[in-house]
Amino acid sequence: MSSQPHPQGGPRALAAADALNARLGGTRTEPAVNPQLEALALAVTANQPVLLWGEPGIGKSAGMEQLAAALGVGLESVIASVHEPSDFAGLPIVGDDPATTGVPMAPPDWAVRLARTGHGLLFFDELSSAPPAVQAALLRVVLERRVGSLVLPASVRIVAAANPPSSAADGWHLSPPLANRFVHLDWTHDPRTVARGMAGTWPEVAIPAVDPARISGSAARARGVISGFLTARPGLVHHMPKEAEGRGRAWPSPRTWEMALRLLAAGYAAGAGREALATALTGAVGEATGIELLSYMEHLDLPDPDRVLADPDAFALPGRGDRQLAFLIAVVAAVQSELTRPRWEAGWAVLAKAVEAGVPDVAARAAADLAAMRHPDWPVPAGIDALVELLQLAGALPGGG
Repeated sequence: MSSQPHPQGGPRALAAADALNARLGGTRTEPAVNPQLEALALAVTANQPVLLWGEPGIGKSAGMEQLAAALGVGLESVIASVHEPSDFAGLPIVGDDPATTGVPMAPPDWAVRLARTGHGLLFFDELSSAPPAVQAALLRVVLERRVGSLVLPASVRIVAAANPPSSAADGWHLSPPLANRFVHLDWTHDPRTVARGMAGTWPEVAIPAVDPARISGSAARARGVISGFLTARPGLVHHMPKEAEGRGRAWPSPRTWEMALRLLAAGYAAGAGREALATALTGAVGEATGIELLSYMEHLDLPDPDRVLADPDAFALPGRGDRQLAFLIAVVAAVQSELTRPRWEAGWAVLAKAVEAGVPDVAARAAADLAAMRHPDWPVPAGIDALVELLQLAGALPGGG
């Protein structure tokens, strides 16, 4: 029996072609200043859902593979546009006695793998091509981390990608509830980066490392900044754009301010770059509001509240009213995060400076919060006579010291 001759080259030629492709796939990375990558890494470190906006073909999916490798976790990619709402809400499984046990909703395999592993990077691609019903089903996944009857571990990070509706196949504007659950980052390409990548070298994704020693001070400092800003600009607490396109991107709401707080605290604790932090904050609350916040922060220059509490006599009260309020909020938040009698008394020493400076009204709000932390056996510290009467009338301190 004669055998048929292989086509010219045969399997050996395909193997050689595969070897060539493998050779071209072997690239390396190098440290590089890339605020876009840094902002993404910061948001992922802070465990805030991220939505990357960019034209097709600019490397959003490849960036996720690189990010997962840098984090040392597995990547689960889900093309949102080809799924049904039930794929995220779960499919009902009828048991032996549904009237007693209920009907659980079965999660998809990717959710089970993430739950079993305990960590990972969940990537929803083509989000803007998903119809409104699918977007609605994704709300619980993004906000509550619930897929059917399964709750994803808190350590799972969520990133999504979307093409602008103008360039997406059957594209939709994101619904305001879903859009308001993401940090929005514009994903663009730098021709020089692409050219160097074609030569075999791509920028490295540097994951911000949170310094444990800076956690308390960073959290308190971030609280002071965000609370102080919203006190000065209450109209920006919630401001949903009127046009559909704007509602489908970042805009300020109590939810996104909470995201901004966590981004800012993580940025402080990790020593994030200024431009990367600005990009992340703007991606949370919107460009216009973000610019106002950044301008406010630029002129605020708050000291580390933990250092202030360690030696309150060494610090002077800021001169401007908005800085004074943010400063005192940060100090009180630092006391609350690690409540001891020496730190509580140091907090009162800081507030006493506000009284001495002739601004007891600024200190009154912080004083009420500080007084609420008092243990029953802690005496009222000296030096706050101007505030004691006010706090006693409010019921925050007992009469008679």
